[in-house]
Amino acid sequence: MYRLARNLLFKMPAETAHELTLDLLSAASRLKLASFLNTPVPDQPVEVMGLKFPNPVGLAAGLDKNGDHIDALGELGFGFLELGTVTPRPQPGNPKPRLFRLVEHEAIINRMGFNNMGVDHLVRNVKRSNYRGVLGINIGKNLDTPVEKAVDDYVICLHKVYPVADYVTVNLSSPNTPGLRNLQFGDMLKELLATLKQEQKQLEQKHDRYVPVMIKIAPDMTDEELYEVADALLLAEIDGVVATNTTLERDPVSGHEHACEAGGLSGAPLTEHSTEIVRKLAERLAGKMPVIGVGGIVDGTSAAAKYQAGASLVQIYSGFVFKGPELVGEAVDAITACMKSEVKTDSEVKPEAHKVEQSPEE
Repeated sequence: MYRLARNLLFKMPAETAHELTLDLLSAASRLKLASFLNTPVPDQPVEVMGLKFPNPVGLAAGLDKNGDHIDALGELGFGFLELGTVTPRPQPGNPKPRLFRLVEHEAIINRMGFNNMGVDHLVRNVKRSNYRGVLGINIGKNLDTPVEKAVDDYVICLHKVYPVADYVTVNLSSPNTPGLRNLQFGDMLKELLATLKQEQKQLEQKHDRYVPVMIKIAPDMTDEELYEVADALLLAEIDGVVATNTTLERDPVSGHEHACEAGGLSGAPLTEHSTEIVRKLAERLAGKMPVIGVGGIVDGTSAAAKYQAGASLVQIYSGFVFKGPELVGEAVDAITACMKSEVKTDSEVKPEAHKVEQSPEE
């Protein structure tokens, strides 16, 4: 059914199709028709950061920035949803067009620019939703907030989403907000992490619940920069890392009519590079911190590769646009096969980097 719908949707401008698809999913959910849109996804429960996930395949941030479609997306078999990126105040994002499909590459270029209705709008939507699965919220800074004061925006968002989130992801890696990626390095990163950790401890006492905080990083850094980031995350006792965001690299899509568009590239061209980042991170972190692998998961094979590289969980976005809801089950099946293979192979020891607890029957 999705393949038929995709043929029509792909004749529309990308952002128009995106909004229409989400509206149709929500309408189907309200009419109790969601079961016709996807095949059942098998249970493969895992525990990461003290949270219990029904399966290790989640929806990446960016698809539902404002939490307007939580219930509909929650019916598609995802093990968890990540909403956002959301900012303290509403902002329109960059001028349109700002979203481009590269169909033959199974890729997307976007320069959305954190377009969202603001954190208060998202929190209201979460409170009135019926979704009871694991929910992450991705937070960012407003465009007009100087990078030097970005921590203030992150603290505002953290305080507002903490009561309704199961975990919070701090987005330092979008290429579409000028200067944002500078926050990933050096003293700026260390100061930001220290402040966030302090605020997290205060919020834990205030709300009597611990909400893990993760950092989302870019793929466009050297090995030395990557290891410095990993060491800083460990030093600050951050709960996890999401790897990776979109890339500024264009070589994999060179020659395409949209290759020169500004923004971040996602989808199949990012698969191998993102997986390599996950592998290097997992090795550096040595099981002390979980990694969520995201970037270029377009089939079961690429999902399994992220897990084998050391990811405890994975997320999909661009692959979901091209393959539809069936990709969720395909990814779960592939990762489940990896897990069972590890259990059955006595001579192999499961990589400690996963930090995943499976139910005995799995």
